[in-house]
Amino acid sequence: MPGARGGPERQTRGWHWPGTARLAPRVAPAAAPPAPRARDSYYTFTCTPIQVAPPLAATSHPDTASAAATEATPTPHSAPPSASHAIPEANSTTEADTAPAPAVTDSAPTKPRPADCTPGAPTNPSRAHHAAAPAAPDASRPSHAEPPHDASQDGDAPRPTPPDAPTGDAPSPARLIIGTPSHPASAAPATDAPLGTVPPAQQPTTFYRGVLVYAADVTDQVEAVERLRVSERRQREAAVTLQRSLLPQKLEQPDDLRVAATYQPGGTEAAVGGDWYDVITLGAGRTALVIGDVMGRGLRAAAVMGQLRTAVRAYARLDLPPHEVLQLLDGLAAEIDASQIATCVYAVHDPNEGRLIYASAGHLPILVRDPDGTVHRAAEPTGPPLGTGGWLHASGSVPLSPGSSAVLYTDGLVERRDRDIDEGVADLERAFAGAAGSPQVMCDRLIRSLGITADHDDDVAVLVLQHPARTGHDAELFHNAALELLGGVEAAPRARAFASGVLASWRFPTELRDLGVLATSELVANSLQHGTPPMRLRLRRTDRRLIIEVTDGDDHLPRRRRAEPVDEAGRGISIIATIASSWGSRRTPDGGKAVWCEFALPRH
Repeated sequence: MPGARGGPERQTRGWHWPGTARLAPRVAPAAAPPAPRARDSYYTFTCTPIQVAPPLAATSHPDTASAAATEATPTPHSAPPSASHAIPEANSTTEADTAPAPAVTDSAPTKPRPADCTPGAPTNPSRAHHAAAPAAPDASRPSHAEPPHDASQDGDAPRPTPPDAPTGDAPSPARLIIGTPSHPASAAPATDAPLGTVPPAQQPTTFYRGVLVYAADVTDQVEAVERLRVSERRQREAAVTLQRSLLPQKLEQPDDLRVAATYQPGGTEAAVGGDWYDVITLGAGRTALVIGDVMGRGLRAAAVMGQLRTAVRAYARLDLPPHEVLQLLDGLAAEIDASQIATCVYAVHDPNEGRLIYASAGHLPILVRDPDGTVHRAAEPTGPPLGTGGWLHASGSVPLSPGSSAVLYTDGLVERRDRDIDEGVADLERAFAGAAGSPQVMCDRLIRSLGITADHDDDVAVLVLQHPARTGHDAELFHNAALELLGGVEAAPRARAFASGVLASWRFPTELRDLGVLATSELVANSLQHGTPPMRLRLRRTDRRLIIEVTDGDDHLPRRRRAEPVDEAGRGISIIATIASSWGSRRTPDGGKAVWCEFALPRH
């Protein structure tokens, strides 16, 4: 029946929060039709934490509770309460008890709050912040509001709780969203309640949900940073692996030099660069040493470095002068990647001349230490880096006698951000002057002396070579002998007799001595027929091979060809290639050529 407690015309939304008194039920107009729910739409809000007044404790006076329930019902033209109203104490019976709890807001005009901030908002989480506000009562219909209910008549009977109302054990999933939607036209209907007025049961839920949203955002950012770090670490490991795989796994050890090298990548905060080094045996006792640095970082720099190193080895097999090798590399670097440049120094050691002939493309100078401990730089001018084009490189030379050492290095060893690079080179000179031991020991000492650690900001490559002074038994294993070839065809028998006597004095086996005499005869005959004076025969032995070399004044290099059965010439180079371990030819700096062959010595 109308007016009875729990009747159809009375719809209560009364619940209580643990630790507070039970609030008076809010009575909705019986004749007002339920407001239709707004369609779900997605808003973008800027969440700003606000401070709300604590919930008011309910009074035990029945009239006061009834008045509070009546005044809490929204009206179409009710004005929001002033923010300056004082909050009365609990269990007070003054008129302030009947006023809605004011929100702590700033001085800005009061704005309608979102629909889900209304106490009557639906509790479905999927529609928590899209629900519409309760509709205002229709003025054309008579009001059927119940008279105030006497709470004293109920005794201790519990009040009925709506099924969708949150309890103290299960807070409401409704969220407090303060902000402006991205599409105002699609916003939920406005209400007359002041912005920031929150039902007491929703205040803890709003706070905890705000904390959870903030924590979720922070967690997402931390996970994104960690994924980025893992990706960078994997890319760096791949670049280091590629870099090390492109470097020589084992250096070639020449007969007359002791060589060692080391490569150390930069720290975890530094990307891998394009430093590389190599040692190439050219034949006839000559050795090429190369070191370079590709300007750049990461996998691309390592890939360009690998292509340049392969090209250097291919050009070195042509046995060209150092400046011509760099000239070819310059054009190749521009073809590989026009945006990449590289510095490089290419040097050749010839034990017969006792010098280091080199060419530099924008690289740091070579340091040479004499037998007396004096360190000096290679002072010849250098050309621009590889990949710039339009420059003619030139070769220089520096003495490297027995007992001397030299070091080739990249800029990571001497360059620092807080000082000039010349100061770093001067520090390296002092460290190199006091370094002693094997080439590998010297590399390690130079790295430590220059303060290179695992956290260095650049990768470092160092190449150390020594030309040892041999004495005692080792000196017996290294010999040189030379003969000037004067005259015409009579120079051939003199050359054969000279070779037979020298090889016998070096105590070679008979078979090897006969092969050496035959090779000497063919090389001298080829030079007498196709070359021009001056001509010279040089015999040289090391602990591992016998080298026979003939030089003349003509720069046309011989090549091996197939001779026809009726041909009377053209078989000399084919015979040498058959009996010797290796052979080759090159142009000399004075405009002539040198043709040589090698025989491997038996190991005892």
